[in-house]
Amino acid sequence: MGVAVEPWQTAEIPGPKKALAITNPQIVVSLIKRSKNPIMVVGHKAAEVQLENGLLIDYIIRISERAGIPIVSTPSIQSEFIKRGFSRVIGMPLVDIANRLADPEWAGIEGKGAHDLAIFIGFTYYVGWLILSGLKHFSPQIKTISIDMHYQPHASWSLPNMSLNDWGKNLEVLIGGLEVK
Repeated sequence: MGVAVEPWQTAEIPGPKKALAITNPQIVVSLIKRSKNPIMVVGHKAAEVQLENGLLIDYIIRISERAGIPIVSTPSIQSEFIKRGFSRVIGMPLVDIANRLADPEWAGIEGKGAHDLAIFIGFTYYVGWLILSGLKHFSPQIKTISIDMHYQPHASWSLPNMSLNDWGKNLEVLIGGLEVK
């Protein structure tokens, strides 16, 4: 039985189907390893949030490099990835990302076919809420994970609400569980 969690933003009612709460970051590692064609979707907060061992974007790059996952980001932070020498990133408006993920005929970021797992991080809460809601209702073929610090009930799986410090620790455990590709 899962952990009881509530949406971080009050008055948001997600409906009867809610994300499974991830109580151990190793669950994310397992989901990534089982995925055939995962993708990370990164929002603008990745270049703004400071964690214990660097900016959130630095954690994201480490996750991507270790797991071999391509990144699609909002155009406003694509240059932040490139400044760090990370080139496996494509900038695309968030609505376009969501529309393409919802399209089962899309060949994916790298032309390997539709993505079966999308990992979301770095979004303002309500923006993530809306994008994940659309994917939940109109794209049953794709599984979603929110690894932001606030529970996102519209994802398939989500980290629970946690402090900034705990979030950083969970991301470190996730990174440590991934093998270098």
